[in-house]
Amino acid sequence: MTNNDEPRRSNDPLHGITLEAVLTTLVARHGWAEMWRRIPIRCFFNDPSIKSSLKFLRRTPWAREKVEAWYVEEAKRGL
Repeated sequence: MTNNDEPRRSNDPLHGITLEAVLTTLVARHGWAEMWRRIPIRCFFNDPSIKSSLKFLRRTPWAREKVEAWYVEEAKRGL
């Protein structure tokens, strides 16, 4: 018998974490220059801001995947 009252745990390491939280964490740890060096997109270089970067990342799946993968990689290493 299983207990259906137990909460299910997601295997997704980004479950419950917003894109804004991911971006804010990476910028706080590494700064915009390192963001640009690792993922060379203009929103990280030309007058960077969280707002403009979120707008771009939400419309550009390949860039969002790279940012999220970097965050997950760091989370696995405990950074």
